Amino acid sequence: MNLAIIRGYTDAILSIVNFVLVPILMAIALLTFFWGVYKYFILGADSDGDREKGRLFVLWGIIGFAVIVSVWGLVWIVGGTLLGPAGPGMNQLAPPPPTV
Repeated sequence: MNLAIIRGYTDAILSIVNFVLVPILMAIALLTFFWGVYKYFILGADSDGDREKGRLFVLWGIIGFAVIVSVWGLVWIVGGTLLGPAGPGMNQLAPPPPTV
């Protein structure tokens, strides 16, 4: 079995996740957070119901950030473990491994 073919697919998948999917999801989480802040402080400043909806948007924005960062970290850990430090983008964003 030719592992170079499989490595090409895994590199492509990890590159798409790291450099396309994660930034899009982070942008959505950031917009959700800012929409909640807007609804809480500006749009619903005089209505308790609107303030509650804004608070929920802020909460879900923060939860989205936590989930995205956690999954992104797991992708880096799995990519570094299975593919070694030469995985896609591993040398671009990760610090070099310590040497003795």
